[in-house]
Amino acid sequence: CSLTLHHTEKPKHEAVCEYRPYSCPCPGTSCDWEGSLEAVMSHLMHAHKSITTLQGEDIIFLATDINLPGAVDWVMMQSCFSHHFMLVLKKQEKCEGHQQFFATVLLIGTRKQAENFQYRLELHGNCHRLTWEASPCSIHDGVSVAIRNSNCLVFDTATAHLFADNGNLGINVTISMC
Repeated sequence: CSLTLHHTEKPKHEAVCEYRPYSCPCPGTSCDWEGSLEAVMSHLMHAHKSITTLQGEDIIFLATDINLPGAVDWVMMQSCFSHHFMLVLKKQEKCEGHQQFFATVLLIGTRKQAENFQYRLELHGNCHRLTWEASPCSIHDGVSVAIRNSNCLVFDTATAHLFADNGNLGINVTISMC
């Protein structure tokens, strides 16, 4: 970052600066890794080997065993348009046994780059369809910001079971350029 700031303005700027180090974007882990944007994919491939990467603009994100108790995160990568996208399905308890699912897409890139893309998430079932379309967030913002800003597909356990097949939930994910 080439900005010159007064020392009192520096902490506030560093919190939002596109040039600050990126943290590991993998939800549900206690990974302390930080590094440049260019190093994020290499980190994910070496430190988080369980993450599957699929190629193409249109894929199916399969979340297995959605009935597992407690908070659970399912993560997958999608590569298309010379970019990498992190697909996340997060299950968490919102209040007294009521669980919610949050599905979103993050671009392994800057906020400005994320503005160039749209994603669509679709759940299909017998005579039912649930669709969410939005622009991805940057990994700079992360899953928690997407959830806090309601920039994600949100559904409850009953809805998840409506679309699940033997405890597995397939989400069609389509990435397009704006």
